[in-house]
Amino acid sequence: MKKIINPWLGIDGYFCFGCAPDNEAGVKMEFYEDGDEIVSIWKPEQKYQSWINTLHGGIQAVLLDEICGWVVSRKLQTTGVTSKMETRYLKPVSTKDEYLVLRASIKEQRRNIVMIEASLYNSQQVLCSQAVCTYFTMSSEKAKEQMHFPGCDVEPEEVNPLE
Repeated sequence: MKKIINPWLGIDGYFCFGCAPDNEAGVKMEFYEDGDEIVSIWKPEQKYQSWINTLHGGIQAVLLDEICGWVVSRKLQTTGVTSKMETRYLKPVSTKDEYLVLRASIKEQRRNIVMIEASLYNSQQVLCSQAVCTYFTMSSEKAKEQMHFPGCDVEPEEVNPLE
């Protein structure tokens, strides 16, 4: 896997709840490219629980939606907005789990509409939740102008994010 370079680092006003490293309230996700998939390894914390030791469903939705957005950024080299999200919660997710693994890839694309499938697994590789996000993507010109998107690249070396 290769780590994806966050193209918004250093941009004034960048405070994304999902991926900004300096947003103290946020989830601070990082992303990796693994073939056709985008991957994120995320450590749950008690502050994101609903019931005792259970990850809030809204936080699961944030994680799934965010990784879908990064599929658009890396695989299509543009940005977009979520127009629809269907989420299925299959198993409870423990906030005491060592880490979670999220994986997402393009399912279908028609012009500027992209459907992305995302899955969330616990550290025992049990599928806990899934989503299909429909994204409305922007032209590369609009992404540059409105979203300050310079393109999305990866670090040159292979890494294992679990190490």
